[in-house]
Amino acid sequence: MKEGSGMSTYLLNDRFVKEDEITVSIEDRGYYFGDGVYEVIRVYGGILFTADEHIGRLYESASKIRMDLPYGEEEMKAKIEQLVKDNGIIEGHVYVQATRGAAPRVHQFPGEGVVPVITGYTKAYGQGAEPAETVSLKSVEDIRWMRCDIKSLNLLANVLAKQEAHEHGCYEALLHRGGTVTEGSSSNVFGVKDGVIHTHPVSNFILNGITRRVVMECCEELGQPVHEQPMALEDVYTMDEFFMTSTTNGIAPVSAIDGRQIGDGRPGPVTKALMAAFDKKLPAPVASK
Repeated sequence: MKEGSGMSTYLLNDRFVKEDEITVSIEDRGYYFGDGVYEVIRVYGGILFTADEHIGRLYESASKIRMDLPYGEEEMKAKIEQLVKDNGIIEGHVYVQATRGAAPRVHQFPGEGVVPVITGYTKAYGQGAEPAETVSLKSVEDIRWMRCDIKSLNLLANVLAKQEAHEHGCYEALLHRGGTVTEGSSSNVFGVKDGVIHTHPVSNFILNGITRRVVMECCEELGQPVHEQPMALEDVYTMDEFFMTSTTNGIAPVSAIDGRQIGDGRPGPVTKALMAAFDKKLPAPVASK
């Protein structure tokens, strides 16, 4: 199958189905309460990147909300790999989520016999224009709940922040709690000052991004100094460099925040070095047969 061709295959619980076979109950707790968790895994050259880390975090998030998934991590990985293969994804990503299941609407957990609902799909990336060399950010007050370390379906605050950034012509929102920078609405953020990287430490106030983890590994390998301590919003404007990280964007240099140019508006030397180190960690394309 060519990438993106034909009718797509989806994951529904333990089965692979076509779109016209998908049914999800109106009483699914994901609809009622956002009672579930999810992951997005990048595909490079037909290969899942950091799949074990993403799947491990999916199960960690499920455990944190006291939800037992119906099968283990290895089976989940096998199903996701099969989904990528069946849909012929070369460049793209996989989205997988698990809700607590379908049951009459009550706030407490449903009784025994209610099984989590797992769904998954793939998205192919087209051969369109190259992404912008840099992105701009808009600062937005972080109004999310206190367990941002859980990759839950409760994303309304993230959506509102992203929309505010969009309305100001910016690519991403830079979240802050009373002037203390946390992360982006769907990314982690890093500032560079005098050759030292500054980023929020891992805590309940941020999601420990998988790409963030890879970047931290790159920093260690390069001997790049990193200061994991919350940044003040007023300090980010004077950073020499700034960049964001996410599964779908990798490392994205930031040219401006709130309309104020960062450095000379172009990717700086530290960012460039990390981008090169990150690229070396990407999987080699699957050999064509």
